Amino acid sequence: MSEALTQKQTLPQMLAEMAARYGEHSAIVEHGMPISYRALHQLAREAARAFMALGVKKGDRVAIWLPNMSEWIIAACGVHAAGGVLVPLNTRMKGEEAADILDRSGTRVLFSVGDFLGRYYPDLLQGLRPKTLESIIVAGDKVQTSADLSWAAFMQLASKVSAEVQLAREAQIQPDDTADLMFTSGTTGRPKGVMAAHFPTILAFKAWANVVNLRHGDRYLVVNPFFHTFGYKAGWIAAFMAGATVYPEQVFDADSILRRIQDDRISFLPGPPTLFLTMLSHPKLSDFNLSTLQSAVTGAATVPPILITRMREELGIANVTTAYGLTECGGCATICEPSDDAATVANTCGHALPGTELRCVDENNQPVPAGQPGEVLLRGYHVMKGYFEDDKATAETIDADGWLHTGDVGVLDERGYLRITDRLKDMFIVGGFNCYPAEIERMLADHPDVAQVAVIGIADERMGEVGCACVVARHGVTVDADSFIGWCRAKMANYKVPRYVVQLETLPVNASNKVQKRELVGVVKELLANSSATVVNHTVFNGGSTC
Repeated sequence: MSEALTQKQTLPQMLAEMAARYGEHSAIVEHGMPISYRALHQLAREAARAFMALGVKKGDRVAIWLPNMSEWIIAACGVHAAGGVLVPLNTRMKGEEAADILDRSGTRVLFSVGDFLGRYYPDLLQGLRPKTLESIIVAGDKVQTSADLSWAAFMQLASKVSAEVQLAREAQIQPDDTADLMFTSGTTGRPKGVMAAHFPTILAFKAWANVVNLRHGDRYLVVNPFFHTFGYKAGWIAAFMAGATVYPEQVFDADSILRRIQDDRISFLPGPPTLFLTMLSHPKLSDFNLSTLQSAVTGAATVPPILITRMREELGIANVTTAYGLTECGGCATICEPSDDAATVANTCGHALPGTELRCVDENNQPVPAGQPGEVLLRGYHVMKGYFEDDKATAETIDADGWLHTGDVGVLDERGYLRITDRLKDMFIVGGFNCYPAEIERMLADHPDVAQVAVIGIADERMGEVGCACVVARHGVTVDADSFIGWCRAKMANYKVPRYVVQLETLPVNASNKVQKRELVGVVKELLANSSATVVNHTVFNGGSTC
C-alpha cells in the first residue's frame, strides 16, 4: 500500500491516489463488466457534481438504500467527494423504519432501488416521506413515477456543475470531517446515528487489510451488505486501499456464491459464520472448484472451533481469521492473525488493532487482571465522534477519559487476546446483524393483542441466535402465530422478526417491576426444549426462519 496512506487523508484523496496508482486495473467487476480504478474515480467526481447540482452542500446528509451494486459505491464516493455525509440504509428495513432514519438525520437526497426482492423501494415511503427529503434517485431499470430521477438522469445533472467547482469543494473536506452517519439500534429502542470521520476509517481498515493479508490483485466477493461496516468499510473501502477488485453480491445464496467463487476465481471472502456453515452444508460442495479461495474473515457471532477447522480443511481456505468491533468504533477493534491456531481464532476475537487501547474493567471502571471477566472498553483514533444530535447518549457511551463502553463482557488473556463471554446489554446477533430488544419491543407494543412483551435472544445452530417474543396478551386472548409473525414482517426488517413467540400469563419482574431477562431466558429454554409442536402449553409458536 502507498506510504501516503500514513498521512492524514480524506476518502476522496484516498480514491484519487488509488486511481493514480492502479489506473486500468479493475476496481469493480459486475455482471462480467469491469470498472477500472481510473473510471471509478471519474464516475465518483461526476456523481459529486450531480449531487452539487441537486443542492447538496458540505455536511448535508445523503442516504443510500440499495443492495450491493456498483451504483452504491459510485454514489457513496460521490457523496464523499461533494463533502456530504453518507447515511447507509438497511435494505431489509420497512418503510416506517427507513422514514424514521431519513427524518431524524435530515436527509436531503435518497438513492433507492426500483426492483429488489420484488419491491419498488420508493413506494415503501408513501405517506411517510419526511419533509426534508427533496430528491429520490432510483437505480436500475424500474422507475415508476415522474417524481423519481433515474440513475442516468441523475448523472446527467453533472453537466450543470464544472469540474473546477467540484474540485474546490473536494479541497474543503478535512480528514476529521464526518464521512458517514451509520444508524445502529440501541437500548433506548430507537436507532442512533454514529458519526465517523474520513481518516480514522482509512487508518483502521488499512491496518485490518494488512492483518488479513488483503492484497493488490485479490478478487474480493463482497456478500456482506454495503449498508453494514463489514461490507462497506471492511468491504470495498479496504479493497480499494489494497488495489483489490470488488465483486458485489446482492443476495446470499450458497449455490450462487460457490459458483461465483469458481467462475470468477475469487480469492477473498469475509462473512458471518452462517455464510460458511451454509456453504459447507451444500450437497454438491465437492462439485465446485474453490482452489483460488485463499482468505476469509468471520465473526459477528459465536464461532464453533470446528468451523475454523472445516473452513481450512474442507473449503481449502489457508488464511482464516476472526475480528470484533462495533459501529461505534468504526466496525473493527480487535483481530486474530491468520497464523493463529483454530482454537484461538474460534474462541477469541484477537488482539487490539494498532493504535487501539483495550481493557476489561469492573463495576468501578477499574481494570481487572488477565483471565478475569469485565466490561470491554476501547479507546483510540477510530472511536466515533459521537451520536448524531444526541449528546446525552454520547456521554453515556464515551467517558470523560475517552473510553468507549461497549456493553460487552470479555476476558483478556496474557497475550492480550480478547474473548467475549457475555453482554451487559440485551443485544443478540442474528446472522451477523445486531438486534436490540428495546427497539423490537417498542414496535411490538403496537400490536393489538399485546399487553406486555419482552424480547430475548435464543441460540440457533444456523443463525447463531434468533429472537423470541415473550407476550402477555390483552384480555386473555390467544395470540395467533401466523398473524403475529405476519404483522411483524410487515413492520420490521426480517432479521428483527422473532423466530419464536411464547405466550405467558406474566413476565418475571424484580421489585422495581423491571423484566428479569436472564430468568426469562431460562423459562423459555425449558419451554422450547420440551416443545415438539408449534403450539404447546404456554403457547410456544415457532415462526420459522426470518432471514
